[in-house]
Amino acid sequence: MILLRHGQSEFNLLFTQTRRDPGIKDPVLTPLGHNQAEVAAEALAREDIRRIVVSPYRRAIQTALPAARRLGLPLTVTPVVRERYAFVCDIGSPATELGLTFPEVDFARLEEVWWPAEEEPAVQVEGRASLFRAEMAALDDWAHTLVVSHWGFILAFTGQSVANGQMLRVDPTLPSPDVVVWKHH
Repeated sequence: MILLRHGQSEFNLLFTQTRRDPGIKDPVLTPLGHNQAEVAAEALAREDIRRIVVSPYRRAIQTALPAARRLGLPLTVTPVVRERYAFVCDIGSPATELGLTFPEVDFARLEEVWWPAEEEPAVQVEGRASLFRAEMAALDDWAHTLVVSHWGFILAFTGQSVANGQMLRVDPTLPSPDVVVWKHH
C-alpha cells in the first residue's frame, strides 16, 4: 500500500513562513502543490494501483485526481483518512459543494458535514489510523491501494512525519507504531 501526503496547500505555504494558523478553511493546492501531484501521478503510473482512497479535503482530492486520471481509476472518498482536526484548514467543505467543485468524483456516501466540530485529540487520530490499518489488512489486494492523506493521519499510521507530496510504502498487516510523537509540521 502506498500513502501519499497531499501536495503543498495554501495553508502549508503560509504556516511554514509564519508558524501561525493563517485561517484558511479547506485550502486548495498552490502551484507547487499541483506540480507535486503531477510528479506523484507520474511515479504512480509505474505502480500496479487498483484502488485510490482519498480524504475529502480539497487539497487531497486535487492531489489524487492526476493519478486517478492517469490510472483510469475512480476515487473512493472517506473521512477515515482525513487530517487531524487542529487548525482552521481542517474545516472541510460540505459534500454538496465538493460535488459541484469536483463533478467527476462520487461523494454520494459522504455526509454533508464530515469533519469534527472541535479539535481532535491525538489518541482519536491514532484510533482512526488503527481502524483503517485493520480494514486494509483484511483486504486481499491491499498492496494495490493508494491512499492520499495528510501529515497527521500518516504520522498516526506510520510514526513518520512526511513532507508534502512524499510517498511511503506501508504494510498494513504490520503493527501500528508503538509511539507517535506529535510535533507541529
